[in-house]
This record gives sequence, C-alpha cells and structure tokens, in this order.
Amino acid sequence: MTLAPSDITLAAVDAGARGRGWRRALRRHPTIAIGAALLTLMAAMAIFAPYLGTVDPQAISPIARLRWPSAAHWFGTDALGRDVYSRTIYGARVSLIVGFSVAALSTGFGLLIGLVSGYNRWIDAIVMRVMDGLMAIPSILIAIALMALTRASMKNVIFAITVGEVPRVTRLVRGIVLGLREAPYVEAAVASGTPPLRILRRHILPNTLSPLFVQATFTAASAMIVEAYLSFLGVGTPPIIPSWGNIMAEGRTWFQIAYYLVLFPGLMLSLTVLAVNLLGDGLRDALDPRLQRRM
Repeated sequence: MTLAPSDITLAAVDAGARGRGWRRALRRHPTIAIGAALLTLMAAMAIFAPYLGTVDPQAISPIARLRWPSAAHWFGTDALGRDVYSRTIYGARVSLIVGFSVAALSTGFGLLIGLVSGYNRWIDAIVMRVMDGLMAIPSILIAIALMALTRASMKNVIFAITVGEVPRVTRLVRGIVLGLREAPYVEAAVASGTPPLRILRRHILPNTLSPLFVQATFTAASAMIVEAYLSFLGVGTPPIIPSWGNIMAEGRTWFQIAYYLVLFPGLMLSLTVLAVNLLGDGLRDALDPRLQRRM
C-alpha cells in the first residue's frame, strides 16, 4: 500500500503536534520530568547493578567489619563485613519490583471489581461491604498478618501488599463508574440495547484510565514503603535477598557507632518514593481538566 504525499504530510503534522503537546505539558508540569528522570535513574541502577563497581552483596569478610565509608568501600561495611554499597545498589531491585508489581496487580484487580461493582447495583451492595471491611484495617496490618501465615519471599510480600491496596483502587473506579453510569451517552447506549460488557469497554473504561494511572503511581510508592516496613520488622523478604528494609533492620543495632548502615539505604528509599510521588503529582495536574482550567 502506497501512501499519498498528502497522507505523509498529515502524519508528520500529527506527530509534530503530539511532540509539541508533550513538550508543553512538561514545561507546565516539570515534576513529571523530574520524577521520571529520578525513577529512570533508579531503574537503570537496579538493572545494571553488576556493572556499577559492586561486589557480591552476600560476600562476608569478618576482618573488614564495620568499616566506615572509604575508597575501598564507598558506603562502608556492615557487622559481617559485607559491602553496604553493593547491598544498597542491589536492594533497588527489590523495591522497584515490589512497587511496580503491586501497582500493576492492584490496579488490574481494582479496575475489574470497580467496573462491575459500580455498574451493577446488586453486586455493588455485596462487594463494597467487603471492600469497606478491608479498608477498615490498615494495609500494613493486613500485610503483617498475611506474612505471618506464609514464609518470607518476594512473591508473598507482593501478594500481602496487593490485598491491602485493591480496595482503594476499587473505590476510586467505582466512584467514577457511578458518575458515568448516569451520563446521557451511557443511558442512550442502554436504551439502544447495547450489551453491558460493550458499554463498560467502549464508554466507561476509557474514562477511568487517566485517574487510574495516577493512582497506580501512588500505589507503587506506598508499596515500596510497606515493603521496607515488612523487611525492617523481619517478615518481608528473606535476609539472603538484600533490600533496603532489611539492610536498615540489620544496621539499627549498630546505629550509634555506624549510622551509615541506615543512612544510605534510607536515602535511596526516600529518593525513589519521592520520584514516584513527583511523577504522580505531575500526571494528576496534567490529566485533571479541572486543574488545567484553574491554572
């Protein structure tokens, strides 16, 4: 199939307009660029950890225990002589995997439950009572209770945190669906005999994606913090897997004489959560038409 010159010109114009639109959005909402840059840096650090001057994060060297930061050990060593820099760099993998996995799973399940619950009143009366019951319990307590029933592993941590985050996504989607259900174009589709699944897919689902994407960023940040809580309490990822939470947990005993054991993983966790929150704030400001009209 050969494109006419006019089609090529229109495609180029559309691509240029989209590019200018993104540049305009980044200028008006610089937090998107800042958050995305920080998050990309953290992701690159996690992916290329073996090539960033690291050593085996589990390698023990008792003769080099509790060494302060130096040229040989940039972040110092812990009570077993393990290199804190290497453990901190590798620990980024755990936080990012847990954060993004929980965000994806809770968003997927919450979207499905919220769509069905918001559109069907009979299902809504049952499902939302269950969601209300789960939301009455702090998510960290739900995660601790579930981890107490299972063994420590990254998969179980992801599952335990997801259970506590699904109700929040469900309520967000349900609230949007309740407003859209009474919209004139939805009522017209119902009157014309359009099947409910098609109404949800074509008329309601597209309007939930923007707020849902913003919520996913905040869910990812919350999951990273909860994972650090669980690891710090000793019920998260197993000690053999370095994570920022269990690095700080192991270093709290020596905090008064070697505070760097908590300082560096804590800074990395703070920067990562800050990056995700900045990205979420910027996307919320850019995608919310009410905020756009106000600015």
